[in-house]
Amino acid sequence: MDWSEDSVETRFIQPYEAVKIYICPGCGRDIERGAGHIVAVPRLAPDLRRHWHKGCWNNRANRPPVR
Repeated sequence: MDWSEDSVETRFIQPYEAVKIYICPGCGRDIERGAGHIVAVPRLAPDLRRHWHKGCWNNRANRPPVR
């Protein structure tokens, strides 16, 4: 999956909006309820959207996703 800025739309999820637990594809760990994070939606495959820790998203070029 290409996670470049040109191929995805991103949005920051505010802590009060984070009501579910997600697994970050950058590190493989949980994004807990109430934690602000990034949701990345591929333009050509919106069903493959993923929720990322902000730090993992910013570092994705240096460390490929684990999932």
